[in-house]
Amino acid sequence: MTIGHPELVAAIVSEIRASGPIPFARFMELALYHPQFGYYMRPPDAGRERIGWSGDFYTSSDVHGILGQAVATQARQIDAVLGHPDPFTMVEMGAGKGLFARDVLTALQTQPDSFQQRFRYVLIERSPAMRELQRAKLAPWLSRPGLVTWVDTIDALQPGLVTGLLFSNELPDAFPVHRIQVTNGQAEEIFVDYGDGRFTECLRPLSTPALADYLQQLPVRLPDGSRTEINLQALRWMKQVAALIDRGVAITIDYGHTAQDLYGPERSRGTLLCYCSQRASDDPYSRVGLQDMTAHVDFSALAAVGDANGLHVTGFTNQMSFLMGLGIEEMLAGMDPESAGFRAALHLLKPEGMGRTFKVLMQHKGIERPELDGLKFQPFFGSALATQSAA
Repeated sequence: MTIGHPELVAAIVSEIRASGPIPFARFMELALYHPQFGYYMRPPDAGRERIGWSGDFYTSSDVHGILGQAVATQARQIDAVLGHPDPFTMVEMGAGKGLFARDVLTALQTQPDSFQQRFRYVLIERSPAMRELQRAKLAPWLSRPGLVTWVDTIDALQPGLVTGLLFSNELPDAFPVHRIQVTNGQAEEIFVDYGDGRFTECLRPLSTPALADYLQQLPVRLPDGSRTEINLQALRWMKQVAALIDRGVAITIDYGHTAQDLYGPERSRGTLLCYCSQRASDDPYSRVGLQDMTAHVDFSALAAVGDANGLHVTGFTNQMSFLMGLGIEEMLAGMDPESAGFRAALHLLKPEGMGRTFKVLMQHKGIERPELDGLKFQPFFGSALATQSAA
């Protein structure tokens, strides 16, 4: 089994030899986002898809466009809550191949009205390879000046820019995570070293006090021998999201849990997984740069950081309930039950699959708590997000 992309492996090894073992979070950052050789940053190999049915993994938008249609419906309701601002800005961060954006814009075309004219779509995308795919998917809309724009990072946008909606689907799970192991009641961090032609792990003191603070605020105590992940970048990102929104709503869809569940005994070995050709592996040290890496999201932490920065919890549900609230049953009624499209749409609702695995966190800022159709059905409630004073 190959250790990984040759140039990427060489770059990581060079850094380890220059400065010693690196935190796993740094290793994951290089593996996924190295500017030249990272998994997400370089173009996919010829004839090979990275995201999609024939790729390493697929998202809800690869399955069916009905998620984009549903969010377009939710955006119209948010527009009404905000008093029909001009412009209404929707920001998507981590837009993949641009399928979701395409589906939203397509849905808006079916109702030509003032909302469609006031609507602006901003994509935040750091990967040149992914941006090229997005431009291809969104080509029909690029002739209208100002409708669709791109920026490299969320920092490139002015704080308070958004009156509207900030959306992400499967974004925080791809942020680099710190990995922690508890031994004799002491939390230590997993670092990555290199020797004898392979990457190895070693335990060292925590690389930043922020990790100790995070652990201190958890509602559960991690038992001896347990391993877990801490996503500090997700906390920084949520602060940026809160700063970016002046008046509006943030919708975060991802697979994850409340802190009580994520750090409970059922996940005592953590949740880090790698995906290649839609096969899961728990080995991040082979196929480095040739496979995706991901870890489940702590929605309690995101809710707490948002709340501390003026972005308050509107509600917390799962993808199945979210889509039901936005009228997916009516959408399905217009499809042929024997068609491939109908079966694909149902895949987004499966309780044992994407329907319940994917959670939806909705937050609001600058407005009173709105009643939104995507939250009509809530198997969890705001109280389930045991808030912690994450900074």
